[in-house]
Amino acid sequence: MAAKSGKDMGFWIGNVHIGGSLVLGPMAGVTDLPFRLLCREQGADLIYTEMVSAKGILYKNKNTAALLRTQEAERPVALQFFGENPGIMAEMAKYVEELPFDILDINMGCPVPKVVNNGEGSALMKNTVRVGEIVSAISRAIRKPVTVKIRAGFDGGHINAAEVARVAQESGAAAVAVHARTREQYYSGAADWGVIRKVKEAVSIPVIGNGDVKTVQDVVCMQQETGCDAVMVARAVQGNPWFFSRAKQYLETGEEPPRPEISEVKDMILRHARAEILEKGEYTAMREMRKHVAWYTAGYPHSAKLRQVVNAVSSMEDLEGVLSRIS
Repeated sequence: MAAKSGKDMGFWIGNVHIGGSLVLGPMAGVTDLPFRLLCREQGADLIYTEMVSAKGILYKNKNTAALLRTQEAERPVALQFFGENPGIMAEMAKYVEELPFDILDINMGCPVPKVVNNGEGSALMKNTVRVGEIVSAISRAIRKPVTVKIRAGFDGGHINAAEVARVAQESGAAAVAVHARTREQYYSGAADWGVIRKVKEAVSIPVIGNGDVKTVQDVVCMQQETGCDAVMVARAVQGNPWFFSRAKQYLETGEEPPRPEISEVKDMILRHARAEILEKGEYTAMREMRKHVAWYTAGYPHSAKLRQVVNAVSSMEDLEGVLSRIS
């Protein structure tokens, strides 16, 4: 399908203007502050943090402070909460409201058992009453826009995204993001973009589509097939923050730019690694960079051998040495 012509003027979520239609989705263990800043630099119009437990904030979990850190340079940024207790979630939303984020998003899509078994994440797709209670409590407690991220449904027999979206809107949500898979599917199988279209037809608030956006062409296809206001990209940007700049060029010109040269990839890896060290220290940063390096170099010559070597990297000096041998 052809790319859209003209400049993407963006849309509004409550009183927050989003300058375009490209959104970085939240990914636990991936969309930390250093990676978010790289994606913003490459053209992401809205950034989501990793999800933060409302109870973790309440009980001052030692890992929560880092998850709450945002920077002016990444704004507009959505801080993503998860939980199932409306009172606690509203109280903690009010507690963090003065932090420098723009939108508070409620995760109702996480499929992992330890979240679902607590009635959180995608378990909320089974409880529209609780959805309304949570959204209402938080939207009354804070001034910033409140949004929700949902799935198509809990399983194939219960595709209720449009109903959940309506409840969220009626309870005060300013936008909804829809991952067009069920909880039962996790991240496998085909995403049903028809669900996004049904949500768009069911509500008047902005709808962000998510699921099976693997290429820059998919961005245009999803918008044309669903009418969604923006497209959320997640796994396709792992090791590929250039996805956003390449997608913007495609949207503007109809031409897809080539993949970055390996020299540009190496430079991005080193920038990413240095930022991770500043954020987390060398020990943790180097262990986190192992997966990122594998993603960054996938599809390039000798990437399989590189993945084996990089798994032994434990210092910035090690990483620089490994990358110096790549051409």
